[in-house]
Amino acid sequence: MSIGTIILIILVIALLGGFSGIGGGPFYGTGYYGGGGLGLVIVILLILMIPLTVLITGTSLGVAGAIPPLVVGATPFFARLVETALREVDRGIIEATQAMGASTLQIIFRALLPEALPGLIAAATVTAITLVSYTAMSGLIGGGGLGDLAVRYGYQRYQPDVMAVTVILLLILVQILQSTGDKLVVHFSRK
Repeated sequence: MSIGTIILIILVIALLGGFSGIGGGPFYGTGYYGGGGLGLVIVILLILMIPLTVLITGTSLGVAGAIPPLVVGATPFFARLVETALREVDRGIIEATQAMGASTLQIIFRALLPEALPGLIAAATVTAITLVSYTAMSGLIGGGGLGDLAVRYGYQRYQPDVMAVTVILLLILVQILQSTGDKLVVHFSRK
């Protein structure tokens, strides 16, 4: 759910804001908004956002307590990647579409997004992998999942075999995400 929320937020900002010089809306150049969030340490963010998380979800523990900090932590990161993918679209394609009389929405949906699709898929892949590491760290606040398993059994109960299995499972999950993302990028690439 977290990655879907992030993708939705960023695409709305992208469409309203006019990346790559289209529109010049209120969110133009989200790198300005997203750059400061890249340095946030997720563990500190998990703790810092406890009051807001309790206000939003009613709890600061478990999966529900981990989602708001994960969304806040990953959104600026994903915004920067989306901005980069959209800026890499050849300006000539956008100018040609404008010369043919296309509206701003037609430029976005028929030229900009299709041309940027491989980069957007790569951005979603990198963000998903980052969220895997963030969710593993959310185990510190009882966020559930493999991170919680590693903390409770591997660290607190001194069972290094559980910790090793958890790390191996996380590496396998990351490899699956990376391989799938790479195959999708190749499939949708126009080059």
